[in-house]
Amino acid sequence: MAVYKKTYRGYDGPVTPEWSRFLVLTRYTWEDMRRSRFLTLFLLGTLIPPLVFALIIYLRHNLSALELMGVKPSNLIQVNTAFFLNFLGTQSMFAFFLNSFIGPGLVSPDLSNNAVPLYLSRPFSRQEYVLGRMSILVILFSLMTWIPGLMLFGLQSYVEGWEWFSSNVRLVWALTLASMLWILMLSLLSLSVSAWVKWKPIAGGLLFGIFFVAAGFGAAINAVLRTKWGSLINISYVIGAIWTWLFGDPKAGAIFFRVDNQKELPVAVCWIAFGATCVFCLWLLNKKIGGVEVVK
Repeated sequence: MAVYKKTYRGYDGPVTPEWSRFLVLTRYTWEDMRRSRFLTLFLLGTLIPPLVFALIIYLRHNLSALELMGVKPSNLIQVNTAFFLNFLGTQSMFAFFLNSFIGPGLVSPDLSNNAVPLYLSRPFSRQEYVLGRMSILVILFSLMTWIPGLMLFGLQSYVEGWEWFSSNVRLVWALTLASMLWILMLSLLSLSVSAWVKWKPIAGGLLFGIFFVAAGFGAAINAVLRTKWGSLINISYVIGAIWTWLFGDPKAGAIFFRVDNQKELPVAVCWIAFGATCVFCLWLLNKKIGGVEVVK
């Protein structure tokens, strides 16, 4: 626009509130994701396990349906701590696979095209940028883990009554906190990998390597050195140990997140390992996301 025409006017329309400004990135990220047919089908597939677990709860309190199916109530899965841990473990693995598909593409395009300085040249901080990219993962994984988990808890409380609810109310905060810890771990890992590995297939493979290869390497350390401290690099073990502590039942390990009783580590050490991993991921993000790019 030619300056001499003097037709430029500053924008005087509505402004997005500062507290929700990071959600702009979340909204446009979701607009890009929902065009993927695979993502839509995968999200629909994650609804199947909650329906199956809800059907188990329903059948345990419907004798006529059990008689038609020829199933004894004693043969059905017990609705207890292990029930909810197995549900959380199943949904958490679905979240991991989804994270490997969408996580590597959240930050790398902005870094490859030098778009991050454009974001940060506006009233938009680095923290808001990371939070905006992370929010889409938090929302999707919450819809897969603790939200349906609390719905199952509510259904079980409804059919069992107040006595069961009052004796198992610990499961409410255990489900929520355990899910949030896993969501935080997945989100930070995927964002940090996406920031450092710009090619999406390699970044997705690296996430699988961090999860599965590290577990095998930790088992090898335990076998060779005859120790149990190699499990600290096994993310599934660290998360599983924290989960069983939160749920208050060390013997009820979640599927894919089971803890070997013979190699059990102190819960405090697992918390430290979890915190160190999150801090390391934040350090990696801090090194890559900035308003300028320094080329040596």
